Amino acid sequence: MTRHAHWRGSLFCKICLWSLSVGFSLLKMMRKKRRTSVDNVTRGSATTKAMKSRSSGPQPKEGVAEATNQSVFTLFLREAGVTLKQVGSSNEIAVDQVVFQKRIQKLLQKSPRYPGIVQEFITGLEAHIEDPVTFRNCLLPCVPQMSDGDSSSVSSFQESLLRMLLGIEMLQTCIINTLLEKLPEFMLDGTGEGGLSIPRIIINQLKWLDRIVDSKELAAKLMELVSVAPLEVQRDIITSLPEILEDSQHSDIASQLNSLLKENTQLTVPILDALSSLNLSSSLLTEIRGAVMATLAAVQLEDLPVVVKFILHSVSASDAYEVVCNLRKKLELEQCVLPPVLQASQSRMKSKGAAVSASTPAAGSSQDSIALILDAIKSAVRFQKTISEAWLKAIESVDEADDHKVIDLLVLFILHSTNANQCRRGAERLLKVKVRTGLIQEALLQRTFRDYSQVMRGYFPSILALAQCLLRSPDPCVVPFGGHMYRQTFSAFDSYCQQEVVGSLVTHVCSGLGGEVDMALVLLCGLVTEKPSEMAMYTVFVKGILDYMDNLTPQQIRQLFQLLSRLAFGQQQQGSHIQDDMHIVIRKQLSSTVPKYKRIGIIGAVQIIGSMGALRPKVNDSTNGSLPQEMFRQVTALLELVKSSSENSPEATALYYDELASLILTSTLDPQVQEMIGKTVLDDFQDDFVVDMGPEITGSFPFPACVMYNLDEEESQGSIAVNLLPLLAKDIQNKAEQHSQTKKAHKRVSPLCLSPFFRLLRMCEEKQHQGDLEEIDALLGCPLILIDMDIVEKTESLSKPEREFLCTLLFHTINWFREVINAFCKQTEIEMKMKVITRLQNITYLQTLLEKALAATPGYVPPLANFDGNGTDGVVLGSIAPVNKAKKGKKRKALGKNSSESSSQLEEVTEADETQQEQSEKEKVKEIQQGVSLVSYRQFFRELDMEVLNVLQCGLLSRSLLDTELHTKGREEALLGPAELVFLLEDMLRKLDFSLTAAPAKKAPFLKGRINKSVGFSHLQQRSSIDVASCCVQLLPALCSHLENCHNNFQTLLSENNGVVDGPATDLQAHLLMSSTYQLLLQVLNTTFSWSGFSQPGHRSLLKKGLGVLAGRLKEGGAELTLEQLVKHSFEYLLNFRSTVPSLSTALSLSQLVSTVSERGGNPTAYREQTASLAKHFLSQNWVTASGEKERGNKFNEALHTLLSIYLEHVDDILKAVEEIAGEGIPELLNASKDESSASWPTLNSPEPERFPCIYPVKKLSVAQSEKLLTWNLAVRDFHILVNLVKVFDSRPVLNVCLKYGRLFLESFLKLGMPLLDYSFKRHKEDVQSLLKTFQLSTRQLHHLCGHSKIHQDTSLTNHVPAIKKSLELFVYRVKAMLTLNNCQEAFWMGNLKNRNLKGEEILSQKAQESDDDDDDDEEEEERQSPQQSEDEAQESDSDQSKQMNREEDIDKDGIIDDSE
Repeated sequence: MTRHAHWRGSLFCKICLWSLSVGFSLLKMMRKKRRTSVDNVTRGSATTKAMKSRSSGPQPKEGVAEATNQSVFTLFLREAGVTLKQVGSSNEIAVDQVVFQKRIQKLLQKSPRYPGIVQEFITGLEAHIEDPVTFRNCLLPCVPQMSDGDSSSVSSFQESLLRMLLGIEMLQTCIINTLLEKLPEFMLDGTGEGGLSIPRIIINQLKWLDRIVDSKELAAKLMELVSVAPLEVQRDIITSLPEILEDSQHSDIASQLNSLLKENTQLTVPILDALSSLNLSSSLLTEIRGAVMATLAAVQLEDLPVVVKFILHSVSASDAYEVVCNLRKKLELEQCVLPPVLQASQSRMKSKGAAVSASTPAAGSSQDSIALILDAIKSAVRFQKTISEAWLKAIESVDEADDHKVIDLLVLFILHSTNANQCRRGAERLLKVKVRTGLIQEALLQRTFRDYSQVMRGYFPSILALAQCLLRSPDPCVVPFGGHMYRQTFSAFDSYCQQEVVGSLVTHVCSGLGGEVDMALVLLCGLVTEKPSEMAMYTVFVKGILDYMDNLTPQQIRQLFQLLSRLAFGQQQQGSHIQDDMHIVIRKQLSSTVPKYKRIGIIGAVQIIGSMGALRPKVNDSTNGSLPQEMFRQVTALLELVKSSSENSPEATALYYDELASLILTSTLDPQVQEMIGKTVLDDFQDDFVVDMGPEITGSFPFPACVMYNLDEEESQGSIAVNLLPLLAKDIQNKAEQHSQTKKAHKRVSPLCLSPFFRLLRMCEEKQHQGDLEEIDALLGCPLILIDMDIVEKTESLSKPEREFLCTLLFHTINWFREVINAFCKQTEIEMKMKVITRLQNITYLQTLLEKALAATPGYVPPLANFDGNGTDGVVLGSIAPVNKAKKGKKRKALGKNSSESSSQLEEVTEADETQQEQSEKEKVKEIQQGVSLVSYRQFFRELDMEVLNVLQCGLLSRSLLDTELHTKGREEALLGPAELVFLLEDMLRKLDFSLTAAPAKKAPFLKGRINKSVGFSHLQQRSSIDVASCCVQLLPALCSHLENCHNNFQTLLSENNGVVDGPATDLQAHLLMSSTYQLLLQVLNTTFSWSGFSQPGHRSLLKKGLGVLAGRLKEGGAELTLEQLVKHSFEYLLNFRSTVPSLSTALSLSQLVSTVSERGGNPTAYREQTASLAKHFLSQNWVTASGEKERGNKFNEALHTLLSIYLEHVDDILKAVEEIAGEGIPELLNASKDESSASWPTLNSPEPERFPCIYPVKKLSVAQSEKLLTWNLAVRDFHILVNLVKVFDSRPVLNVCLKYGRLFLESFLKLGMPLLDYSFKRHKEDVQSLLKTFQLSTRQLHHLCGHSKIHQDTSLTNHVPAIKKSLELFVYRVKAMLTLNNCQEAFWMGNLKNRNLKGEEILSQKAQESDDDDDDDEEEEERQSPQQSEDEAQESDSDQSKQMNREEDIDKDGIIDDSE
């Protein structure tokens, strides 16, 4: 208020001073002018004007003079056709204005007093317009004179009298001076009657005149007026300048306006409007734009749209990027809106009726101004391609998250909405890149929606489309940002937009893509939690997902019912209208006989129970927040319904127990509901599964019963036991009876429910006693009624039912122990820790027994352990059948009927079998009995909780110390053995692979069964990735300790055995366990630091904490180090383990970990050389097993393949590295004896499968291509060496890789190498010829390889033949095109290359079919016969074999003959 008052005061003083000075000066000027023009008549007029007297007294002399002047002005007007009217009516005109102007000009010119009559006419005009009302009449349009009845010559619209007189050149200058002299009299009058402003009307008289007699003088006078006029008049004059002045004055006026712009920012808008309409030179326009840009920060918000429009519409293609960058930097939209606190207080004041100060900008007006700014940007982007490209480049050039501003997001929305110049895709790409790199963050998005929601509403379609694009992205880094866009859009916009958001999310859920469905369901659940009343309006949309549940996983079904039950049965019950529908769906699913739909019913019912029985918070003191009795009755009834519906199916009952346990873990139920469930569960568990231990065990069992695994020996009298054996025997008997009877009458207790029921019991106890399990801690150490496990050694003598009974008993026992460990792993008492580790030892021992039992029981299907999946559909179980037997015809038994799912997993299990077969070779040396791998049986084991991994913190790698620890109960630390450590690390690695390794979203192939990879991770699915990563970071100190112990162990072993691992005293079994531990630890660390979430800014602190643990093992004070320093010290710490890695697979894990850690810093290139050196060190090392044999097999080959990839990716010069391998290693390999390897590259050995990774550099050469002929010469030479190795190593894996990567190299050569040859042919003809000559030898070998594949009819090889044939043919015509381009087409001709095998022998069986199979016989060199070749040419080429291109027409036939032989 003070600022405005001061401005008004200063303006008032300025006007007063100006009016005094200007008034006197103008008065003197007019008097002087009139005296000098006419001596005999001006005295009276001047006297009259000086006195300004309006009295009617007798003044004969002055009256006569005035009458004379009036008579000249009035007479001429009357003769010309204009009648002057008195006050209250407009002047009339009887003729057209053009006729009037001609008549006035003619009258003046023909007057005998010409040119003096002109001044008399002007004097009469001045006298006439002296009265303000008369002057106003002359400024307004004339009206046609209709009295004589003839109006045909008069148009309906006529200009004002003064406007018509200005069109007469002899009068123009004088009239302009008169008007400009009159203008100051009305400057302070403001708007008069009818909203007319006299100064504005005067200025309008000067617009669009046909000709300005003295344009320069007029411009000067107008600018003089601007310098002293009030603000409103200044604006009127400035905006009218382009319509008044001629083009010749535009540059001068623009310079003056530019100076004025720097002095007075209040005139910014009119000046820019005027400048936009002026015809200016580019240099002047650039200067003016710079001045405007400099004053941008001082411009008022309401003036900004005009400023932005001027800047963007005045740019050229050359300076668009620079201008846009400066505009983006200086356009601070964040300062254009009030902070949220002030907006809220202002809205409260308005609601109370308080008057808001005019100096405070209203939120609505600021939003309108910002909307106009965006419209200006949108207009520029739409019509100028350079502007849209400049905006994209300007936003892309920002490399710091703090430098990104709200305008960046708004412009991306604009670019996406307009799609001008196809910039929509560019906006999507740029947004993805910025989100992936963490430069555009959620905080910026939230601030944009919070402060500019009104503006962004107009871009809602683009915001929704971008959110859909991000959510569907296969990149897991950008998917959460799409979710944030959905959430902010729903919160900020109106109901229509909210409906569209919900509809879009429902579409995502029904898409069938796993990651997309998961994120959409999480968003819907979040919206239900945050905005329940708004979401209730769209409950019907969400309910529609129930029709698509067949495509959802159990976890997704759980989330769907969770959000629907919250809407329908939550505390507010906003969606109560769907309660009946929910009950109908649940009852229908529960009553279904199809297991899949019954599972859906159980999951949905438990979620409804969770919503209905949730704890109600106290609203006020009058309500106690307890559950209403009617609601409690409904919860009880639903629980009974689920229990009765599932009691006839052990699988359904077990699922019910698991779901109820998860509900109790994740929800807070009402105490009444919690108590009811807990009491029932405890009683039922004791009745069904626990018995008092007596002296004898009665019952009929296949094997003698005994009590085993009792950890409470001193309390054996009167203790309890889990009656597993009697339950299993009875269950098998009941199944047999069920086959013979149609219906069962009594309750069925299945051992299948033992572990799920105990989990439910444990959850209830934890909830009721705040984590204390004292009531049930006897179950940790209590024994089980089992059989003597020595029977496993005699499995061959047992019958098939007895072997299956034994396997089932072992599965149930292991699952019981796994669930017991889940329950008691968080207990802190030393005794409890001892028992937990003992149970771990029991599991590892029982698993070795189970492997042997399964090996003797082919086709056995274990009992289920995870009940929310599709049973064993699509599961292929391992067998002791050797891998080299045919995969076809292998008998597999499964509960399901989905054969397509079975076949889809065959490959995975075969790999597991191959791995087991490799291990069997080692174990034969150790004389350890062979058993099947449990890899394919993982889903039949109970899931371990993440909390179990805390056991890793309990000990070191020494089993003997563990045995001592168990007898020394005074120690506080439990010790883990190697077998238990491997068991925990394997489970941890599987968990991390599932939670932290994000696979790209892919649709399931058509007509192919879906594989649910989440089986066995039901509990883990309910935890977020950040939770899992946080758990891993907390375990890092323990993992590093174990890693260092492994390092020390192998270092000691190497020192004792003089640097070799296969010493005579080496324990093979212990060595194998320690090697597995070493590798698993490195893999766990690599998977943890590979998590994509670490690249997000919100998780940087967690990354620094994790790297600080590694760096802290080497150097203290990691908390104060920067991220780059932490990466450096962590890298150095990990390099210390290079000397003790026991196997190539462990070396690969270390190389991958080192590479991953180096990429977490800001400068990964700084570690490339060290990473490449590490990989080369491992590639140059001899790898032997503990038994002294060289490592080999498919697993070794895959590790070697990946390690070589890491080496080539990090080496500075790929071609040089390949040259070193091809030039040194391969000749050494060829000269080495059988079973020997290259001296410089020991991993390059001669057995067939081990050689194939050496062809892999072929793929990498395409990346290393540069536009240098020498580079391509080296690449082609290396390629020739590698391809020719198939003559020596002709096994199928070698040929397969040669065909696969040979085609990739050929395609890269066509795409990148041939353009270089086109350019270099004339200047380097000999080099190009030599290169093609060498390359031809390689392509010929590929052609022979295609023929070899057809002869042997090997589908794995022939699959590559069509593609490589096509590339070979393209190569021929591409060489022809190169010769034609260089005017050497006569040097090219094609011949027919015969089909040969790898040894160069002609394939005779193809000879007779040569005429019919031209396509098959087409060769791949540049001399090959085309399909259109004449028979004569074909015969000639056939007789001469194959001929290569030669510029001098001399053909090197020796080389061709040598190659073909």
